[in-house]
Amino acid sequence: MTEPLLSVKDLSVRFRLRGRSLHALRGVNLDILPGESLAIVGESGSGKSVLVKTFMGLSDKNGYIDDGQILYLGEDLAQYKTARQWKKIRGREIAMVMQDPMTALNPLKTIGAQIEEAILLRGDGKVSRSQARAESLTYLTDVGIDDPARRARQYPHEFSGGMRQRVVIAIAMACRPRLLICDEPTTALDVTIQAQILSLIKALKDKNGLTCVYITHDLGVVANVADRIAVMYAGEVVEVGTCEDIFYDPRHPYTWALLSSLPQLGIKGEPLYSIHGTPPNLFDEIKGDAFAPRNPKALRIDFEENPPYFDVSPTHRAKTWLLDPRAPRVEPPESVKKLQANWTKEA
Repeated sequence: MTEPLLSVKDLSVRFRLRGRSLHALRGVNLDILPGESLAIVGESGSGKSVLVKTFMGLSDKNGYIDDGQILYLGEDLAQYKTARQWKKIRGREIAMVMQDPMTALNPLKTIGAQIEEAILLRGDGKVSRSQARAESLTYLTDVGIDDPARRARQYPHEFSGGMRQRVVIAIAMACRPRLLICDEPTTALDVTIQAQILSLIKALKDKNGLTCVYITHDLGVVANVADRIAVMYAGEVVEVGTCEDIFYDPRHPYTWALLSSLPQLGIKGEPLYSIHGTPPNLFDEIKGDAFAPRNPKALRIDFEENPPYFDVSPTHRAKTWLLDPRAPRVEPPESVKKLQANWTKEA
């Protein structure tokens, strides 16, 4: 097995809110391997963004790590407390493409100045302003922006949504990170531009030897770019495996529900599938499997005890009692069987 670039072990994160404690991450375990593309998927509120923000010390002021480790190249980032410590990591080692390109850029600064700022901060005084200006044009070219010298003098409001997202990616790349986190990189973009942005990130990853983490609620978005997929629900990683494992041999009922919700699996004339119910209240203590109240095929033990991870294969594991040898055989939904049948046919 390849040594992980970043390894999350039993990570617990809480937020103090209105005199109460919200348990946002509940014992998360996840490895990110060098050079891979990992997609973290799940509904809004499942903890995806909270998880990756802890990698850079960007949690809100009322948030704190309650327990666990974040091991990056042997160092435990969970022990970092000061801005000076995080300065070594942010941008230089781990960079993030923020969720909304419309608000990620400073409207009062030119595009070129914002890229130059990232280059100068990375250089710690060893890069001159003229060198940073020349380098910024290279990054604009790399992200597919024509006439970079002219565009660098323009302001964010003069760019479309897709072009702004390219600029945000250029700023992240200017830091020369090892790990690039893309938090909902295609939010608010139309389908054609989504495909272009994902293709661009993939090309930059291959060119620069990056490790990429994609955050999304849409499994369809990452189908063509992810090597592995981690499925999150209610602050836990409930299933993780290769792209083929998750799409063609899913084992957790929540993964079944996410796949069934894909519009591509809808049947003409019938309503699209939706997951009934709502996620649990993370202010309260969760007993058993967090997805049990929304799972029509839940077992009695799902309401009593939180399941451990069960290994499906060396690359695939899931946190569900259905994989226990004592559990009754429960068939996945027809939509998931349809995916499995297509995979068998292609194979």
